[in-house]
Amino acid sequence: MTRRAVNALRLSLSRFATMVLAAAIALPVLCTGCTGTVRVYDPYYHDYHGWAAEEPYYNQWEHDTHRDHVEFAKRNKDDQKAYWDWRHSQH
Repeated sequence: MTRRAVNALRLSLSRFATMVLAAAIALPVLCTGCTGTVRVYDPYYHDYHGWAAEEPYYNQWEHDTHRDHVEFAKRNKDDQKAYWDWRHSQH
């Protein structure tokens, strides 16, 4: 092989390795998409709750308190406080 061919091969392998590394880094991010962990801050008790684990409790609170289902973020502040008070009394 000529020197030119060897250099071209090295350049190609270098680019390929860079692309494989970029794919290895990006793939987990692309596969999870928007399903990342959503954390909700509880301003009354100064802590965070992962919403995936919190949602069953929220649905139970709505049922127990005879409320219609509304997204938590769309509830008024009094309802949100009532939920957090209820939630912290469940532990």
